[in-house]
Amino acid sequence: MKLTLPTTELLAQLQTVTRVASTRSAVQALSGVMVLAGDSGAKLLATDTEVGLRVPLQAEVVRSGQVLLPARLLLDVVRALPAGDLSLELRPSEQDVELLCAGAIFHLRTLRAEDFPALPSAVEESRMTIPAEAFVQTVERVARSASHDETRPVLTGILISAADRELRMVATDSYRLSVKRTTLESPLEGAIEANVPARALQELTRVAQQYQCTELTLGLGQNQVIFELGGAVLSSRLIDGQFPNYRQLIPESADHELTLSAPELTGVVRRISLLAQKNAPLRLAFSEGELTVSAQTPDVGEASETIPVPFHGEPFDIGFNPEFLRDGVESIDTDELVMKLISPLRPGLIESPEAGDFVYLVMPIRLNT
Repeated sequence: MKLTLPTTELLAQLQTVTRVASTRSAVQALSGVMVLAGDSGAKLLATDTEVGLRVPLQAEVVRSGQVLLPARLLLDVVRALPAGDLSLELRPSEQDVELLCAGAIFHLRTLRAEDFPALPSAVEESRMTIPAEAFVQTVERVARSASHDETRPVLTGILISAADRELRMVATDSYRLSVKRTTLESPLEGAIEANVPARALQELTRVAQQYQCTELTLGLGQNQVIFELGGAVLSSRLIDGQFPNYRQLIPESADHELTLSAPELTGVVRRISLLAQKNAPLRLAFSEGELTVSAQTPDVGEASETIPVPFHGEPFDIGFNPEFLRDGVESIDTDELVMKLISPLRPGLIESPEAGDFVYLVMPIRLNT
């Protein structure tokens, strides 16, 4: 196998595909990137068995073939090479690959290609085409609420529902919940519902932004989902198990419903959170016509800031995890947000002004009086 291409092209595609390669598997092949070269062109492949990615490589194929190379090492080498044309050639007798660029020569030992698993092929049934921008923006609004706790795998995913002109995504880690509904310009062909690992969808958003494609194709297979966009193919396992009934978690009514300036509240939360360290909560004290946000960390310091808000009624304080509250207010992409509160011990809601467009539920933290 031999191909030639610009170093900038190889570097760009390696940076994309290497993120999927495993860094902790006992199977050495999973830490590699597969280079495929044939009559139809060249590709790079990587997988950790849960997420797989194929990306096109704009290269001149001199000889067809395939080779598996250490992903991180190859990326570091190509990143260090000067700009210009690069030659990548497999030398079977030496069991290595020769990289030539300007005056630089590298010989990299190959990995066992036969240990590299086959990636799922495109699904012909249960396919639909979705506007890429709408899909990516919906993922970005909810992804931070997905859990990172692998002991509860069902919560590490994002529940995707799509039918007619509505795309809905839901994520929760049991401490906060995000629901984003996106209305599409044109109706979809068919309907789907699947719990997809948040990590896979976050990789997909990076690929979509890199290729700047207008549409992506989603196909559901046996325990797999396959996305195709801009010549790239990302596959992922689906998460088994029952996703929580999120609708019953959202309160139907609230004692206080406040319309606030999103940029103002976001700024206050960001500033005061700097002094909410070592698991200290962010305290929100509501009183007639105003809100005081404060934080106090022993041996570190304290901070508070007061802003006017349309609050009326009996004063009360409620505490939140600073990171979770910050994620919620930062997820609002409009000038105003709606905050709904019931009591210091009941979840708070942060919503977009447009009813049902985006809902963020966050559990409170009990405050020490």
